[in-house]
Amino acid sequence: MATPDPRDDATPKESFTLAAAQVEPVYHDKEATLDRTCAWIERAGDADADLVVFPETYFPGYPYWRGSVSIPRWTELMVDLQKNSLHADDEAVSVLGDAIAEADCHVVLGANELSDRRGSETLYNALFFFDRSGELVRRHRKLMPTHGERTIWGRGDPSSLAVHDTDIGTLGGLVCYENHMTLSKAALCAMGEEVHAATWPGFWTQNGHPGDKSRADSSEASDTCDIYPAVREYAFETQSFVASCSMYLGDLEPEGFEPGELGYDLAAGGSMLVNPAGVVKAGPVLNEEALLTAEFDRDERRATKAYFDAMGHYTRWDAVNLEVNDATFDPVHRHGHGERTGGADRRLSAARAEEIATEHDVPVDAVEAVAASLRES
Repeated sequence: MATPDPRDDATPKESFTLAAAQVEPVYHDKEATLDRTCAWIERAGDADADLVVFPETYFPGYPYWRGSVSIPRWTELMVDLQKNSLHADDEAVSVLGDAIAEADCHVVLGANELSDRRGSETLYNALFFFDRSGELVRRHRKLMPTHGERTIWGRGDPSSLAVHDTDIGTLGGLVCYENHMTLSKAALCAMGEEVHAATWPGFWTQNGHPGDKSRADSSEASDTCDIYPAVREYAFETQSFVASCSMYLGDLEPEGFEPGELGYDLAAGGSMLVNPAGVVKAGPVLNEEALLTAEFDRDERRATKAYFDAMGHYTRWDAVNLEVNDATFDPVHRHGHGERTGGADRRLSAARAEEIATEHDVPVDAVEAVAASLRES
């Protein structure tokens, strides 16, 4: 396996290749999707990609059935999705890691993630971040599922709103409408994000508002699809390199599904690669599988920041700043004896007992007796 690539004190590469793997999953089939994923990771490696991004919940497919089936059928499909989703301790993660190490590239994989909390079967809309060595570095879970998605996925923990260092720059990522959320974008920018992965369930024509949209069938959809301006603006306002990857699904009647069940069909692809000035260097590609690639140079970022630096000369932190709560929340908080006394057996030293006795003009043995009584309470 390749040597891990944390930057530490190393300078990031001056030029690098970003890729978006606009790939059709084997819908609701974990093992077959794993095989496809590894094959496309190999293709990305052959293309000398430094980073490849897969679509939102590519593994093993976005639940386009979520508003098109009865509640009993929804329950069946949820159980099936639980069985076919990724878990952090899966053997599949190790298999992916081996493929990634062989390809020698960073990977951001959109996945339905099965909770790793004991006792939970909750699913999350997640991004799995792998480094060149194939190690799973971290995960991001969509903080707030959109609209009907809340019947599928839980809310992500705020601790996953994060970035990490790589040899191509500081890497972050957001899922779908999170890329519209001003404060979330500002948080990643303030953490020093330089390369951004954006994932989506497709590309669409929007008819006046987000609740009325349909699958894009031509490039004219860029006029109304919110993804096109969002990705370009994300790049420009944060001066980051953006790899935006959108789901493509050609088979709307996959095995095990009836006609019409995948009614929320937006899976037209629409992936894009954008430089820090908001210039689209590849895509959007619609209604076909594709591995988009483009070369980038850090001078593209420097030139944009010379004019407009969101983390430097163009900022006014004294006028506007941001508070980020990145705590990890746990449902269990144990309040045992150790916690009530500060979490340890805090015995009073002889020297400290004598200091207290002198300060309060009382016998040392009285101080020690009180301390012992407190430990036992």
